[in-house]
Amino acid sequence: MTDRSAIRSVDVAIAGAGMTGLAAAIQLADLGLKVEVLDQFGMDLSTIDDQAAQLMQGAFDSRVSALTLASVELLKSLGAWSHILSWRAEPYEKMHVWDGETRGEVDFDCFDIHEKQLGFIVENRLVVLGLLKAALDRANLKLNFASRIKTLGRFQESSRLIELEDGDLLSAQLVVGADGAHSNTRKQLGLATHEWDYGQHAVVATLEMTRPHQHTCWQRFTEDGPLALLPLKTASAHHVSLVWSTSPKHAAELLEMDQDAFCAAVSFGSRDVLGRVASATGIQKVPLRQRHAKHYAVEGGVLIGDAAHTIHPLAGQGVNLGFLDSAALNDVIAQAQMRREPIGDAKVLKRYERSRQMSNLRMSAVMEGFRRLFAPQPAPIEWARSVGMRLFNRVEPIKQHIMSEAMGLSGDLPTRMRRAASASVDQRLN
Repeated sequence: MTDRSAIRSVDVAIAGAGMTGLAAAIQLADLGLKVEVLDQFGMDLSTIDDQAAQLMQGAFDSRVSALTLASVELLKSLGAWSHILSWRAEPYEKMHVWDGETRGEVDFDCFDIHEKQLGFIVENRLVVLGLLKAALDRANLKLNFASRIKTLGRFQESSRLIELEDGDLLSAQLVVGADGAHSNTRKQLGLATHEWDYGQHAVVATLEMTRPHQHTCWQRFTEDGPLALLPLKTASAHHVSLVWSTSPKHAAELLEMDQDAFCAAVSFGSRDVLGRVASATGIQKVPLRQRHAKHYAVEGGVLIGDAAHTIHPLAGQGVNLGFLDSAALNDVIAQAQMRREPIGDAKVLKRYERSRQMSNLRMSAVMEGFRRLFAPQPAPIEWARSVGMRLFNRVEPIKQHIMSEAMGLSGDLPTRMRRAASASVDQRLN
């Protein structure tokens, strides 16, 4: 029989101290809930600024995110953005997308939607550090980086019993799985997924170019897959982050090349749009796999971010979808509190599932559609694709609508991000 005196009680236990998990933790703590974040890695939380300084003095983190304006506003509201901005964040003003097999191309410009930028390119580790600093300001939020969840008990008496890997016991009304694509929490909650391989790996690296990036995201659809050059924050504006989604065979070949050969291959793949690649660091590959949980919620448990869904990186929407999940969950829990409903009740949590699952599925379908459209096609389809891109590029109202939706300035947004988006609109008009 379990000794109840040995059990630590919280309102919410969050598995995973990544970007999405920390964003959810701060929001739920701001609702007055007692929150504990569980993960396992060594970190001295008193030296976050020193860690950020060390990161900026060394090479760029090759894993970056393209944050939408709505995501930035959410980070502002959490108290994280000021830290991130003081460290390193590159605003991008334009996007140039072109078909490597035809003459089709599309340009997006923040000027067309009366904004100062379309979004920001930020290293993932800096986003996490900014969120950690914000989390430390919440007295009712505990960061437990000594252990992960080992087992989850059944939902009984409005809570779940959690056994941690270090032997500690925890009781929580709600368990939030934010522990990534290979989520142990998803498995413990018994939530199955639909998944399949894209048949591609993403080759990522930090590049120094011979020409400046012009505060622009560049993306070329090659025969093997999309090649993106994302601008990074440096005084010279010559550094970019490479994300090249390509076949596993080609990815392996790229990683086996020496520095000169790799730089030459990327220069050719990008058609020297920013000149030659002068140097490359942090070269690695990431297998791409589509995953989507069949359900996001059960009694006393929900999934957010990559634990619930992973999509192709060609539009850079991964972390933005995770932030939307966290804000939608915050809305649902806030509403449950007002109605005096148990926050772990399945009926409550299914509202969150309904609010996010179809939206995430639509985004997955759109990304899959783009991926297939730009795969090698018969000549008539490639011609039609090229004509379609050029026609789309000339229809400004449709482009503006697409940009506004993609940047999180319109559409069906969670309350916290909707307010933030509205504030952004007010700021641009003043």
